[in-house]
Amino acid sequence: MKIALLSFLSLLIASPIWPLGENPTPGDPFIIVNVASHELAVIQDGDIKEVMRVATGKLGDETPLGTFMITVKAINPYYRKKNIPGGDPANPLGTRWIGFDANETEGRTYGIHGTNRPESIGYAVTAGCIRLPNESVERLFNEVPLGTRVHITNQNHSFEMIAREFGAIH
Repeated sequence: MKIALLSFLSLLIASPIWPLGENPTPGDPFIIVNVASHELAVIQDGDIKEVMRVATGKLGDETPLGTFMITVKAINPYYRKKNIPGGDPANPLGTRWIGFDANETEGRTYGIHGTNRPESIGYAVTAGCIRLPNESVERLFNEVPLGTRVHITNQNHSFEMIAREFGAIH
């Protein structure tokens, strides 16, 4: 029984459907954020499905660059810095939290989230997170599973070029 279970787990981890692989496999969603242009692209099934304007980290609280994985998702997240419950109109995290594992924070410090300040979209104003209008983050929340890769850059490369580099577009 133990050997069968270990064999199954080994096959599952080696499988191309395992979501925690190094690069996205064809069909997996892949998110690219360009902090220089304040844009987020959703790549799915080999196509750029959507490009959205975002707010990013301000000077001194820059959004971390690199490739990360979504590890936490929450509806009406609690804002612990100021003890504001989820669903409260004063909550700056909006209606959804999609946390990624930047700087070994396990998805609890950096994330893609909604906002109670939609006028901030398109600017470098956050404490390092990526902010979307609530309607947009709710849609994204439903489209991306845990394990989805998020690549954050400040380079002036097209989303298509970056997606090709990661194998998300062929």
